[in-house]
Amino acid sequence: MIKKINLCFVPLVALGLLVWWVIWFMVMGSLMSLEELNATIGPALVGDGGQVVWTILPTWPTLQPLVELLLDTPQFFVMFWNTFRLVIPSVLGQLVIGAPAAWALSRFRFRGRKILTTVYIALMLMPFQVTMVPNFLVLDRMGLIDNVFAVILPFAFSAFPVFIMVKGFDAVPRALLEAASIDGAGAFRTFWSVGLPLGTPSILAAMVLGFLEVWGAIEQPMTFLGDPTTWPLSLFLPQIVAEELGLAMVASLLMLLPAVLFFLFGQKYLELGIQAAGVKE
Repeated sequence: MIKKINLCFVPLVALGLLVWWVIWFMVMGSLMSLEELNATIGPALVGDGGQVVWTILPTWPTLQPLVELLLDTPQFFVMFWNTFRLVIPSVLGQLVIGAPAAWALSRFRFRGRKILTTVYIALMLMPFQVTMVPNFLVLDRMGLIDNVFAVILPFAFSAFPVFIMVKGFDAVPRALLEAASIDGAGAFRTFWSVGLPLGTPSILAAMVLGFLEVWGAIEQPMTFLGDPTTWPLSLFLPQIVAEELGLAMVASLLMLLPAVLFFLFGQKYLELGIQAAGVKE
């Protein structure tokens, strides 16, 4: 008996193919010569009214753009290292600062808790354009403009990871907390021995989302980092001119690779974090 195909899967498959087409576009573009790239997508960039044609496979595959990027573009490696200098401290800061704050909002009952939670939600919903001027003024008074900490500190104190971890800590059974209190565990011991182990899915989910956010950040480094030697990889791509299409394709692919690998590593934790947030005691 032939099973009927659920019509709901048709638009989902179409959207999935659309996403994969972009990745395929970059992979095949990184294997094309400059002449073939100019002949296919060059008219769209030049704006001369020519017809844009894209082939599924390159006519003559070449690794010349990859070799040029890895051997003749030292600026790429500098910005690649700068990106990790921003990402790793930012994500660790979100863990060290956000996890205790989320535990306090989730498990402690104090005056002004609802107001503080509302402030966190409001800060989470504010786009960077709204907080850009206050952040710039504070960082300027601290003397951190053109310093990597001008980007690290705002990300480390971000409200979004706290919101994610609060939902995970809310799912910790209160019976375990009462048992820990009966055994003589204090507030910190309960957080360390009960909260962190049981809240690991939401913590890792927040770290994955934080990594992806900082890795692709453009506006923050562009605003707070004036020295090009401190720029991350996200600011390398806009500098590539139209005459270097192959270089742009390869750089885009290599920049996407760490984010994809980190997402694949943390995908199950994202799912567990969502499930934990939906469990009611």
